[in-house]
Amino acid sequence: MPARAWWKGQIKLALVSIPVEIYPATRSGAAIAFHQIHEPSGERIRYEKVAPGVGPVDRDDIIKGFEISKGQYVLLDDEEIEAVKIESRSTLDLVQFVGAHEIDVLYYEKPYFVVPADDLAEEAYGVLRDALRATQKVGLGQLSARGREQLVSLKPCGRGLILEVLRYADEVHKAQGYFREIGDDKPEKSLLDLATMLIEQKTAPFHPDEFQNRYVDALHRLIERKSKSRSNKRILEDPGEPERKGGNVIDLMAALKKSVGSDAEKAAPAKPRKTATKAAGKTPAKRGATRRKSA
Repeated sequence: MPARAWWKGQIKLALVSIPVEIYPATRSGAAIAFHQIHEPSGERIRYEKVAPGVGPVDRDDIIKGFEISKGQYVLLDDEEIEAVKIESRSTLDLVQFVGAHEIDVLYYEKPYFVVPADDLAEEAYGVLRDALRATQKVGLGQLSARGREQLVSLKPCGRGLILEVLRYADEVHKAQGYFREIGDDKPEKSLLDLATMLIEQKTAPFHPDEFQNRYVDALHRLIERKSKSRSNKRILEDPGEPERKGGNVIDLMAALKKSVGSDAEKAAPAKPRKTATKAAGKTPAKRGATRRKSA
């Protein structure tokens, strides 16, 4: 467990208060950060703060501004911005409960682990966790931390609880604007059956460690090779021949049938080969009768 909690306080449900500590459930990915370098000298590029017609300026002369119209700004200094920050509170009130399926996936932003702060808090913590699980509900509230007030949800996860920061409504685009032009025609049943069969064939438990960030892995290999070569010569990996793609017009039925058949062959166990050798002395009765008649 990390040494420092992201938030410490109490989850409050009516008159019940549960002391908890909240820790980030995720960490930054393996993304590789690059710097800009002046190639002839090998020096890193630095950026200066400049104002048009003035040139370089001191950092102490810089304040924040909000553009209200083209070239017109409302200027705000740090003290003014600090004065309107939401005061951090040590209590998270659960003010509403909803079905977990009622929150669209678009609203979920970042998860956190919620753990009881001490042994005395475990009983109430367990009651809240199991009650949420039994009712299949998610608790909602607003948590004030680091000058911001964030909408959060609380739901059970194994032995514990997960708090997820949610986006506010004005931070999410409406899906209708993107899906409006999609027609209402229902697909043919035969096509739907084949697609369903293909999905069922490829259904398996989710193991996240089976998926690797191949781009980042390739960058690490490239950086390692260049560092060992001690040369700035360009190293390009041959990606191979690109897969040739046909036109946009495809036979969907044929493609689905081929996909289902291909996956079925991969999944099916190998059948034992049949032998063509027959046991000695076992002559078909019909053949023997024919010979006697001809004799």
